[in-house]
Amino acid sequence: MSIYRSSVRLENFSNLSRAYFAGRTVSITGGSGFIGSHVVEQLLSLGANPVVPTRQIAPPFLAHLTNDVDIRHVDLGERAAAIDALKGASVVMHLAASVGGIEYNATHPATVFQANMRAFLNVMQAVRDNGVERLMVTSSACIYPRHCTIPTPETEGTIAGPEPTNAGYGWAKRMEEFLSTAAHEEYGLEVAIARPYNTYGPRDNYNPESSHVLPALILKAFESTDGTLPVWGDGTPTRSFLYVDDIARGLIEITARYAEHDPLNIGTDEEVSIGDAAGMVCDIVGTVRGEKMSPAFKPTPYIGQPRRNCDSTKLRDKLGFEAQVGLRNGLERSVDWFVNNRELAMTAHHQ
Repeated sequence: MSIYRSSVRLENFSNLSRAYFAGRTVSITGGSGFIGSHVVEQLLSLGANPVVPTRQIAPPFLAHLTNDVDIRHVDLGERAAAIDALKGASVVMHLAASVGGIEYNATHPATVFQANMRAFLNVMQAVRDNGVERLMVTSSACIYPRHCTIPTPETEGTIAGPEPTNAGYGWAKRMEEFLSTAAHEEYGLEVAIARPYNTYGPRDNYNPESSHVLPALILKAFESTDGTLPVWGDGTPTRSFLYVDDIARGLIEITARYAEHDPLNIGTDEEVSIGDAAGMVCDIVGTVRGEKMSPAFKPTPYIGQPRRNCDSTKLRDKLGFEAQVGLRNGLERSVDWFVNNRELAMTAHHQ
């Protein structure tokens, strides 16, 4: 097993973010998970004091940081425990989420909605009871409707219901945005809201039952026995993929510099078809395996949003933020991490 080291350095952060987080106690829900563990590492580089409430007894993604992070064992689904776990924090970054791949989300809308809302309601109560100054809400591009402008601006977040295959998750995230904004209006809570697009990278979820598209493709490419990579659908839907180092840095910048209870998209304008992404995976994994690989498209009853691409204009204008890692480079890093941490990749998200 090898420890992934972020490519983000202190000089990649704005002076405002460095000053804001230095010496500050920050609670990161979901901080033991895929994106959250990267946020924790980057906060440490800024001189913050991260607190991670988690159900995991020994979070594998934080194993190299146990002396630097305050890990509190808690189930955020339990209100009293959530209130106790967030004590002492002046900032809460809410990244904890219950979500899976397209088939799981489409067939479990009630389960996904309830799990996300239960945890968020408890976090909101904990934030108020503990006098937390600022809350960062990690929303999602899944709030957008099936048919919207491409690239999609933030203003289209409520023009229609969320894309049907992600309805449970999309509605939960809309409610998180509404409740946090209402808290600002009612009792002055400082609120930052980020709407990330498809995130990938080291420590992603490789559980076949709940993984997203890129880790699912990487896993299937390594498991292939005939040189083909099975891809559900015809490969034409498009997505905007954001590397995990970039999203972690972006969430930190939004938290520090844009607590305006006003959503910001965070992603890239690199719109790529699922078929082309599968082709990149075949090329990269094929090189590792020493064989030629090609995608094999298969019909599926679960058809997600035809196109998804991030309009990052507002994020650039407000914060000057730009993603630094392109898809090909990010996939190469992801495959390298998977090769060196396969057992961890297959088990960490089951804990």
